[in-house]
Amino acid sequence: MEYLENRELSWLKFNKRVLEEASDINNPLLERLSFSAIYQSNLDEFFMVRVGSITDDAKAKKSKKDSKSGMNASQQLDAIFTAVRRLQPLVEETYRKTMSDLAPYGFEHVSFENTTKEEQTFLELYFRREIKPFISGLVVNKTLPFPFLKNKELYAVVQLNAKKDISVGIVPINHEHSERIIPLGNGGKRFILEEEVVLHFAHLLFKGYKVLDRALIRVTRNADIMVSGKGADFRERMEELVAKRKKLAPVRLEISDDFSREALDYICKKIKIKNVRVFTSRIPLDLSYLFQLQELSDKPELHYIQRTSRKPVSLADNRSVFAQVKSKDMLLSYPFESMNLSFIKLLQECAVDPKVTSIKITLYRLAKGSKVIDALCTAAENGKEVLVMIELRARFDEANNIEWSKVLQKSGVKVIYGPKDYKAHSKLLLIKRKATGGNFDYLTQVGTGNYNEKTSTLYTDLMFLTCNSEIAQDAEKVFDSLQNGTFVTETNKLLVAPLCLRNKILAMMDEQIDIAKKGGQGYIGAKINALCDGTIMRKLVEASQAGVKIELVVRGICCLIPNVDGFTENITVRSIVGRFLEHSRIYIFGNEYTEQKIYIGSADYMSRNTIRRVEVAVPVENDKLKKRLWEMFRTLMNDNVKARIMMSDGTYLHVVPKEEEEVINSQEFFYAQAYSNLEKKHNRQEQLRINRESAQNKTKRKAMTKKTKNS
Repeated sequence: MEYLENRELSWLKFNKRVLEEASDINNPLLERLSFSAIYQSNLDEFFMVRVGSITDDAKAKKSKKDSKSGMNASQQLDAIFTAVRRLQPLVEETYRKTMSDLAPYGFEHVSFENTTKEEQTFLELYFRREIKPFISGLVVNKTLPFPFLKNKELYAVVQLNAKKDISVGIVPINHEHSERIIPLGNGGKRFILEEEVVLHFAHLLFKGYKVLDRALIRVTRNADIMVSGKGADFRERMEELVAKRKKLAPVRLEISDDFSREALDYICKKIKIKNVRVFTSRIPLDLSYLFQLQELSDKPELHYIQRTSRKPVSLADNRSVFAQVKSKDMLLSYPFESMNLSFIKLLQECAVDPKVTSIKITLYRLAKGSKVIDALCTAAENGKEVLVMIELRARFDEANNIEWSKVLQKSGVKVIYGPKDYKAHSKLLLIKRKATGGNFDYLTQVGTGNYNEKTSTLYTDLMFLTCNSEIAQDAEKVFDSLQNGTFVTETNKLLVAPLCLRNKILAMMDEQIDIAKKGGQGYIGAKINALCDGTIMRKLVEASQAGVKIELVVRGICCLIPNVDGFTENITVRSIVGRFLEHSRIYIFGNEYTEQKIYIGSADYMSRNTIRRVEVAVPVENDKLKKRLWEMFRTLMNDNVKARIMMSDGTYLHVVPKEEEEVINSQEFFYAQAYSNLEKKHNRQEQLRINRESAQNKTKRKAMTKKTKNS
């Protein structure tokens, strides 16, 4: 259909927006380099997961076509490869331009050909002493086996002279015993990469052979794994599967430069990959080292202005977090407010509070050295009932979560893994605490992001805390169903996928359609990471056709094209890509002039979230907090620095502020707001302190005057 776009091609457009940040002159130079590395990291994962999955479909010759574009698996792969190749010149140009702009600051990535004679002598000695003892060259030909090439690892490959059949030499680049960045001057800012040195001296590893050609290669392997079922052996099966993933089939081969066609064909044949999956790059194949360059200069103009998460103004120092939430609902916003000074503090307090009897939580992705895990273990060791639903199938965090599950169990935590075939992606916490008269208070927390201290400083997320009893009852249902391997079928307050989230969202959209049909101002708003759920998109089209105003902030995949006559002319789609990863989800039904319903939750508008995962969204009903969320959404809609608007042809146009317009970078605005709010709170507290001291001094003076008169 003309108003729908293929999911994979939409994602590639998102990654192009990331790449645009790498060339945005308003971003500091070293931050631009980081965006180049992020672009590549994103693309690696895309090939490992999405291209891997579609490749499996193509091999199985599944005839099912993509419902949005009508393409089968093979056609989608062709379109993906074409789009990636079209972006590569921009990737290379962006990298070179940024490195060139960094030259006045002493940064220079030199090739071996551009080194001085003294540097070449140093590098040969460095190779012989620091690199060569830890690597070896392997000759492969018709009689010698081809080695296994590890996922995303770098290899130097050379074509060797041979009398008859093709011979190839392969050298693994081993960073375990040496640094990848080899400094040549300017405090390490003038540098060469280890793989470039290995490639130059590769002939020294193949004595008796003449090297005819040489290049660097990097293989990307399929990482699309999924284990079904649960039970006692589930963790063991996940461990086996994670180990197996390392050896899945290649889906892409990257090569550093032009290379012998004969030798390249030989390599492709050996690793069983078609030439259409070979991608040439004339910049480093692995850009992850760019993050290290950040540390080589402290010049402020090369970095973002330093920001630190603020203490939430809604929290006081002299009362427990639980007691404060009992008094009023709270909404926390990361990274602008601190997770350590709010949520982590809550867990740590409850872990040692003798009146807290149980803590139940769902975990998806965790930080290394997680304070969340520490608090949960402490709670269990203090005799509290602690139930943790930890998702072992969280992609690329499987091994980490497996190890955390073992740590939790050793401390006496009851660990469960959720329902068969459905990931639990919800961000849900339920704390039970003894109250007066033999009763209990319940605190429920629902969030949009993971309980991860590190990403809470890098991703924008929201967290809602409440002692509402109806919400707690719904949360208890979720944990009961997770333990039983069943699904929640009905709720009073919460939206809970897979059975009672999408249907309730559709019902609230229908309410707005009815309002519009009756001549009212129907409104639907959403801030999400992705939109590709076919049922929801059809409902949005229906709403647009009925005259409902629809505003969507979609960071990544958006398969619904706005402003298509007769279908989506009342829909606006914008994407914000900036310093922090936009990750929060807000669902809005009705505008500020009507009875407005606002939710935050863990689910995007993707069918994998709405009907194939356990997800939770919570209504925010406090008027003050609803107003705050609405104002946040309006700020996002008014962003004219980091926002792109999706056009009717599916392209994105970067928003540029008009001369008379206020410049609004939403992320910087929210940080400035957090700083300002805390400063105002401190000023109020200081004024109260001054007033108290003034009153006390006045009282003392009166007493002294009275005492003097009496004497």
